[in-house]
Amino acid sequence: MMNTTPTRRSFLRLSVAATAIAALSACTPPPAASGANRILPTDPLIADFEAARVTSGRTISATLAPAPLTTTLASKTISTAGYNGALVAPTLRGSVGDQLNVTIANKLSNGTSVHWHGLALRNNDDGVPGLTQDAFAPGSQNSYDFKLPHPGTYWYHSHVEMQREQALYGALIIDDPNETLVYDKEWVIVLDDWLDGVTGTPDGVLKELSQGVSTGMGGGGMPMRHMLMGTSSEFLGGDAGDVAYPFHLFNGKAPEHPETFVAKSGERVRLRIINAAGDTAYRVGIPGQQLTLTHTDGFRIKHIEVDAVVLGMGERIDALITVKEGFTALLALAEGKGQMSYGLISTGTGTAPTWESLPGTLSGTVVDGGQLTADPSVTLPAKKPDRTYELRLTGGMMKYDWGINGHRFDMTKQFENAFDLKAGERVEVKFINETMMWHPMHIHGHTFQIGTDGSRKDTVIVRPKQTVTVQFDADNPGQWLFHCHNAYHAERGMMGVFSYLS
Repeated sequence: MMNTTPTRRSFLRLSVAATAIAALSACTPPPAASGANRILPTDPLIADFEAARVTSGRTISATLAPAPLTTTLASKTISTAGYNGALVAPTLRGSVGDQLNVTIANKLSNGTSVHWHGLALRNNDDGVPGLTQDAFAPGSQNSYDFKLPHPGTYWYHSHVEMQREQALYGALIIDDPNETLVYDKEWVIVLDDWLDGVTGTPDGVLKELSQGVSTGMGGGGMPMRHMLMGTSSEFLGGDAGDVAYPFHLFNGKAPEHPETFVAKSGERVRLRIINAAGDTAYRVGIPGQQLTLTHTDGFRIKHIEVDAVVLGMGERIDALITVKEGFTALLALAEGKGQMSYGLISTGTGTAPTWESLPGTLSGTVVDGGQLTADPSVTLPAKKPDRTYELRLTGGMMKYDWGINGHRFDMTKQFENAFDLKAGERVEVKFINETMMWHPMHIHGHTFQIGTDGSRKDTVIVRPKQTVTVQFDADNPGQWLFHCHNAYHAERGMMGVFSYLS
């Protein structure tokens, strides 16, 4: 096992970073203003914090080549874009303290980037064009180079417009050198809703939705081919989603040809489940068998037995199951949409169930990651908040004008209405949902705690007309985006910036 114990040099670097936080937080917070002294991604302090992170001394190298892609999905030939010529991108893997060096060879006809979802990494590698970097130009070759800061199940995806709604995403697994879970095998599962090259394109869907219901439904706009009306989820508190999808994918496979994972009867399998969808929550479970939930968004929770777990877009769940003889179907039901995808676990005996024979519901004890309790080893220490922000989630379907506090985000004016903070502060955020839709809210570069002992997360479901209160420590200077992880809501304005001031 590699050495991830801090060396004397790394300890001194950590001390320097801690001193920097203390010095910054000792200053009087300046008022929010366009002329405020913001800690930008190019600030030397960003490099200082990166150098202070614990290192294993090992480098993990990989190349991702985003490019146009023609492939087959559910017996249909489609054109889309993906990494390395495949619908399923490479799973990147390392351990805490490893240096991840990823070369991006852009073969697309437009710019691209990569966001490392859930990682508290250096700000200039967060992958948000217009805020933390410039988009990588077509034909260019660039790289990301940062330390893997903490263990867990994460993922990466483009952060340029609607590129994530193609196949420009993949899993990122960071192993824990102090892992306590005992299991025999591991199954990494990426779920997605898919329409690109089948019924339309993500850009076309966004253009249609942007008309709003009042214009599109008989108001002289284009016909509504993709807007999904009348869906409902009691669990999510109302409408399940905005977009109609022909397929839901389980590791890049449609239900007609499910992925099969091979294991032995009695083996314990760790499931690492990632929701990479743009508009769909998934209810995941095994009919007649419970899951033991162990982590949410990479962080340990108090273990709980459930019949199913719901993941909003951007969320991850780790779970343990014990394999039974024969075939076991792991269902991923599109919450409130009446569709599904699934995968099979096979011990080499029995007959695989058909898609049509599988149940369309999972009931009993059903939770989402925001309803779980953090393991005491990862809870934030009790502290009075230094700042409290009320982030009202606003907008609606009539004009499809989503926003924060009534403001639609504009990346060309990224610091307009920014939420300022300073290193060393405890920040309390109240997500107040004033809309009739649910929103999975995601904060870049940090993890937050829900309430006083709730789960540690970076993405949380906020139901209609409800409030979710979270806290995080401002321990990673830079400029950090937060947004709804419904791809269409975000693109139409439900974004903002947490901005560190010096």
